[in-house]
Amino acid sequence: MKIAIASDHAGFRYKEAIKKHLTQKGLEVLDFGTDSDSACDYPDFVRPAAEAVANGKADCGIVLGGSGNGESIVANKVRGIRCALCWSLQTAELGKSHNNANVISIGERTISESMALEIVDKWLSTEFEGGRHARRVDKIEG
Repeated sequence: MKIAIASDHAGFRYKEAIKKHLTQKGLEVLDFGTDSDSACDYPDFVRPAAEAVANGKADCGIVLGGSGNGESIVANKVRGIRCALCWSLQTAELGKSHNNANVISIGERTISESMALEIVDKWLSTEFEGGRHARRVDKIEG
């Protein structure tokens, strides 16, 4: 599995921790930046990561910032992306099981690093339920 990852300066530390966590699990991570905690503009990094998911170069994506809000907005501007803003295990699970989120957004300033790693694991291990949820996802894509 290939996972696209990107952050701005406010999400850089968690991006690096998540990248390490995923590679230790044997997953391939495509890092779209940023490469430091120096101030930068999140769309410059988040959009290419989301586009990689949309065009099939990555299977899914994780984007990070201070709150995760702006990052989720940018990712959701890319056709074919369903990015869920996650701040708990429940939002990660429902984002995948009900919305088939192919990207998640996490805010470094809103949760602990350990929670961020748990969210990533929960999202990756959750299956899309389909059924009535598939009909709704189809309407999003339509």
